[in-house]
Amino acid sequence: MTSQLFAICFNATRPSELARFWSGVLRWESADGPGGDVAVLPPDATGFRIRFLPSQEPKTGRNRAHFDLTSTSPEDQQQRVARALELGGKHIDVGQLPEEGHVVLADPDGNEFCVIPAGNKFLADTGVIGALACDGTQEVGYFWSKALRWPLVWDQDQETAIQSPSGGTKITWGGPPVAPKTGRNRLFFELALPAGSDWQAEIDRLVSLGATLTEPAEGDDGQALMLDPDGNEFSVRRDR
Repeated sequence: MTSQLFAICFNATRPSELARFWSGVLRWESADGPGGDVAVLPPDATGFRIRFLPSQEPKTGRNRAHFDLTSTSPEDQQQRVARALELGGKHIDVGQLPEEGHVVLADPDGNEFCVIPAGNKFLADTGVIGALACDGTQEVGYFWSKALRWPLVWDQDQETAIQSPSGGTKITWGGPPVAPKTGRNRLFFELALPAGSDWQAEIDRLVSLGATLTEPAEGDDGQALMLDPDGNEFSVRRDR
């Protein structure tokens, strides 16, 4: 069986505070996990959870990925922004233009995200997290389409996007120019392999698609650490 996208993970200096923030913004339930991490849980089984993992590394530079949150009306957009600010978010300037309509914010740990105005056709029917927008190449979009077996829903001018066959959040890559990677990403994918699946065969499949194995195929915690073709970290864990 193919690995499934289990979680988007944040390396966070304040995991509990970030979980409270995102739980409040998304109106999703939160749950404590092992080792001091906290997760925000999707409202249905088709979505991924968001995990906040303890890290002492401060944020440096802009993240390679950020959430685009949807809204249903101008009033809903204003209310979502106001709620984020009340919970500890702040406005930031990343060079956006006023006519673009989206509001750029940062969470209490400095992670960027956008609140998109209503009527965006590309994000229609995706849910509150319309997209995880990533800085990346066309090649990495192709890789993740094959790795997750999610179809490409956009492939134009070296920009790519994929979406689960069940719908929900899209994952997009903006194409060139791609900023050089410096240090470990703050956001990364956590994949889960269903119980009873052939672990080594799945690792071999991901490597054949262009991933790089950075540690032994299964460590003491039952997971493999890998890099995608753009050098972004991701993990694969075995469900037990």
